[in-house]
Amino acid sequence: MRRLPQPRRTGLLASIGAALAALFLTFCFAAVAADGAPPAPAPPASTPPATNAPSFWDPNRTPEKPDVSGLRQIRFLTEDDYPPFNFLLSDGQVAGFNVDLAKAICVELDTACTIQRRRWDLLIPSLNDNSGDAIIASLAINDETRKQVDFSGPYMLTPGRFAMQADTTLTSASPGTLADRPIAVVAGSRHEAFLQAFYPRSTLVTFETPALARNALKNGRVQAVFGDAIALSYWLNGAEAAGCCVFRDGPFTDPKYFGEGVGIAVKKGNAPLRRALDYALSRLAQRGVFAELYLKYFPVGPF
Repeated sequence: MRRLPQPRRTGLLASIGAALAALFLTFCFAAVAADGAPPAPAPPASTPPATNAPSFWDPNRTPEKPDVSGLRQIRFLTEDDYPPFNFLLSDGQVAGFNVDLAKAICVELDTACTIQRRRWDLLIPSLNDNSGDAIIASLAINDETRKQVDFSGPYMLTPGRFAMQADTTLTSASPGTLADRPIAVVAGSRHEAFLQAFYPRSTLVTFETPALARNALKNGRVQAVFGDAIALSYWLNGAEAAGCCVFRDGPFTDPKYFGEGVGIAVKKGNAPLRRALDYALSRLAQRGVFAELYLKYFPVGPF
């Protein structure tokens, strides 16, 4: 199972618990059919855009600090070609959201920390042959990956969102508003499946890659693009978009389509390290460190 956000790298991720209750504020879109046809189903689990970082931990619950006296260091494994999560600096050092989060975890646990680069296909084998202790590379939590590794709680989701041109006259991304209008989406993706289920009266214009779908919106060939909110946020904040477009409505977080999120992977049965990671992640959220990292790397937030 691959990382987020590309569909081929994530797959389908079940509910991640009460910690996401604040994110799962559901509202319904009214689909008004001009010809009197029945309205489309209301898109599930859509959340109003947030101005702050999302939280994946229950703020009212502080996990008990585990015994970390035997934890001398954590050897994190990651990769280097997935910005803004992991990427190489000009000096050859690996950087990114995942890297900074790993370093913050080690500070919170007061332990030494190393970060090693691996090819994606070698991450889990390197963990299982004891070349590393934990994988922090946006690895999707799902039935397939659970067979190979154990996970911390999720620290990121990959919701779906609509983007439209900044000067659009459309006031929402509801099924009624987008009825009979062209929406760009990647063919065969979970985003296409979501639109087929909840936007049946829209005209889906499919593309082979997310980049082609985004370019169709920028060039005015479609009136919206629906895709991975993390990839879209990175694009909207970058030079390639050139300020052409903005998010409209969402995010959509229905786990049936958009999964459980990503977590830090440890070797099967390594409960002490998993508990230590969960404790550190919760503490980083409570102290605002996670929010600082999120806003640093996602100024146009996917949420």
